[in-house]
Amino acid sequence: MAIKVMIAEDEKLAREELEYLLKAHSDLILLPSATNGRELLEQYEKHKPDVIFLDIHMPDLDGMLAARQLAARTDPPLIVFTTAYDHYAVEAFRLQAVDYLLKPYSEAQLAEALRRVRAELKRRSDAARNVHNPPEAEPKMDKLLLEDGERLIVVDPAAILYVERDVRQVKLHSTHNTYTAKITLNELEVRLKPYHFFRPHRSYLVNLNHVEEIRPGAHGTYYLVVNDAKRTRIPVSRAAAKALLQRFHL
Repeated sequence: MAIKVMIAEDEKLAREELEYLLKAHSDLILLPSATNGRELLEQYEKHKPDVIFLDIHMPDLDGMLAARQLAARTDPPLIVFTTAYDHYAVEAFRLQAVDYLLKPYSEAQLAEALRRVRAELKRRSDAARNVHNPPEAEPKMDKLLLEDGERLIVVDPAAILYVERDVRQVKLHSTHNTYTAKITLNELEVRLKPYHFFRPHRSYLVNLNHVEEIRPGAHGTYYLVVNDAKRTRIPVSRAAAKALLQRFHL
């Protein structure tokens, strides 16, 4: 699927560098660029891009204000913020930005942002196709049956605080006990899908019903504070931060 891309950047060299990097991706169609927020809104109406690479500091109307206006549209474009400053990250994720690229960014960082763009566009396309034929809801589990050594244990998912990966098995920390189960974190994530679990980091699953605080970390990251006796801190990767805030409707 061809993806229509627009750049909103007031610095000529930065704009040309981003255009050069984007041209390496054959599924992208580069639309005319904008040099300020007001021009961006005008160009959006003419060309209807799928995704906008949006600088935050621009004349006339800055990127954040322009993004707020675009987010209010019925079918808003995807936004990837490009900036030299990391302190706008929380506001960017509240606006449901797909990614937040800190200048100067590498080809690898841009490729990761485009991967997220493609995934979100596919999700939107699938949702539009299924709107008249929604999939059947998965049956909700009451208990989990897990292998812990030579025994099988029955665990109430609601009692699980968090789960951490431990080589080829996992440790489940519940309100009553800690279990070691022979299952991968990926497999357990699927089995806990009907409940309020979130994957904040590749090594953790957290029951959001047991999260007491969300605290900011460095460079757009966060950590979760669990309501156990130790007030355990769980890291949230930068890649997972947007989805986390969305789960709490921020």
